[in-house]
Amino acid sequence: MPEAEKTPLIDIRARVRGKRKTDRIIALLREHGVEAEIVEEDDEIPVNFFETDLYKESKARMTPGRRLRLRRENAGLTQAALAEKTGLTRHNISDMEHGRRPIGENVAARLATALGLPTGVLQRQW
Repeated sequence: MPEAEKTPLIDIRARVRGKRKTDRIIALLREHGVEAEIVEEDDEIPVNFFETDLYKESKARMTPGRRLRLRRENAGLTQAALAEKTGLTRHNISDMEHGRRPIGENVAARLATALGLPTGVLQRQW
């Protein structure tokens, strides 16, 4: 006997003013075969993300090497491409990303320039 395929629940949240707009959105979803319902929640309180435990824990785990890797990947660069732009070796970039080599001020400035960031951004983080 074949197993029934589970349909994932997708939670879409929107702030819409006016019942007509809300009704039109629901009607559009239903036209496309989507089971939709309105769930009103008035108990949501805005939270400053930078004050959450998630942010604090993530920041505590974020090493200079992880920051470098994140910035490099966000710029769409490989280690080799970043090395070429900075005049460093790919091995040095790898060592910095893995915490085996410190990132000094001069190198941080070269990395920031290559990544298109203001120089002080990386120096403050490292």
